[in-house]
Amino acid sequence: MEFTDLPDLGSARVGGRALFASDDFFAPRNSLVRPEPAVFVPGKYTARGKWMDGWESRRRRDPGHDWCIVRLGLRGVVRGVDIDTSHFNGNQPEAASLEGCDAASAASLRGLARAAWRELVPRSPLAPSAHHLLTAASADPVTHVRLNIFPDGGVARLRVHGEVAVDLERLRERVVDLAAVENGGVVLEASDAHFGRKEHLNLPGRAKSMAEGWETRRRRGPGHDWAILRLGATGRLERVEVDTNHFKGNYPESFSLEARLRPEGDWTEVIPPTRLQPHARHFFSKELRARGPFAFVRLRIYPDGGVSRLRVHGRIL
Repeated sequence: MEFTDLPDLGSARVGGRALFASDDFFAPRNSLVRPEPAVFVPGKYTARGKWMDGWESRRRRDPGHDWCIVRLGLRGVVRGVDIDTSHFNGNQPEAASLEGCDAASAASLRGLARAAWRELVPRSPLAPSAHHLLTAASADPVTHVRLNIFPDGGVARLRVHGEVAVDLERLRERVVDLAAVENGGVVLEASDAHFGRKEHLNLPGRAKSMAEGWETRRRRGPGHDWAILRLGATGRLERVEVDTNHFKGNYPESFSLEARLRPEGDWTEVIPPTRLQPHARHFFSKELRARGPFAFVRLRIYPDGGVSRLRVHGRIL
């Protein structure tokens, strides 16, 4: 499994926020964690210069380097990052590095300055207008990361991919969404994700548009599309929700759900093929034919289309 398949712990969609920066004269630091890809608008300027979709510091005229601290939306173990300099061509940093700390109670810059920062990604060269996929040397969870750029310049997006650190004991006594990203669920793979990323399936909240759902291309041959999720913990299923919010002329005709306990082995049918409605939430409880224990689920959609969210509620075993 590539680290880019893991959740982006710093995305604004899961609560990530760029808290502090040494300088963001040309472009604001919060752009770093926007979930959508960066764009370029020719001829668009502000009172401070060319408008850029990212974080950009002014030209440094003294020693040192610029930096930005991001509070992750989800505490977790960082496995890799994407330092994206899209559209920064001639104004990108020469290099960058990343540090992390576990400081949930630190709210001020002074408090974070006292935290135990450790190197996650060593200083690495950056190219203009490019994605830089860098593996992180990390074993312990972090709550904040600090992106260091040398000496100055612009970065469009920072993606911090990793595994969510979940307190299973806190969740054990109640029914929770076992598939939710905040509870450690991961969308492992999908047959197709041409229009909408598979990782959207288990994000928090309802999708605000089709862009925040999973959507496949139009299937022109036999077969159907599917997505496989690893639950945050093994559990017994109690309720399933399939949400086609915003998918009106492109929702699947029907779906089914299967599950299994181990990574390999036979799938057990949980919900048989069932028709779906456009732009609607569908709830299933009494209809579940098997309840587990399970650790993986497979959502099948017939023949193709878009689903905004899949919720798999159950009790951790």
